[in-house]
Amino acid sequence: MAKKEHVSETPATQFLRKHQVAFTEHPYEYEEHGGTAVSSRELGVPEHDVIKTLVMQDEAARPLIVLMHGDCKVSTKNLARAIGCKSVEPCKPEVANRHTGFLVGGTSPFGTRKQMPVYVEKTILELPRIYINGGRRGFLVSIEPSELVRVLAPRQVEVALPQ
Repeated sequence: MAKKEHVSETPATQFLRKHQVAFTEHPYEYEEHGGTAVSSRELGVPEHDVIKTLVMQDEAARPLIVLMHGDCKVSTKNLARAIGCKSVEPCKPEVANRHTGFLVGGTSPFGTRKQMPVYVEKTILELPRIYINGGRRGFLVSIEPSELVRVLAPRQVEVALPQ
């Protein structure tokens, strides 16, 4: 099957266009539970440059988004400490879907159904270009990290752990 060169609009790409963010589309063959290892392999880019969009919640079940390098995981203990909460944990997939409007595996921080605070691992902003979900499984968009800061105003945190 030939790869599609263009992917139809998603709430994420609509958001990016509305905010005049320059981005390139990168469709790839999605694999269930493949994660960033598959997308980085398919696109031929370092997994460190592929950014995961993680939907988490604090002890009061308030949702938040954490953007993390594909080859790292989040220290929930350090994140809770950094944002002044008792605890932080990943949302269940159906809860994350409800908050964002995206299916897990296709979650983008852009164009979410609900406004949520966004936290970004500080070192992501040092990369020249990042690959982040475009709002559908098997679809990443590539942008400059400065655009992420401009349109989402994320709070920088240092909570990465090696995978």
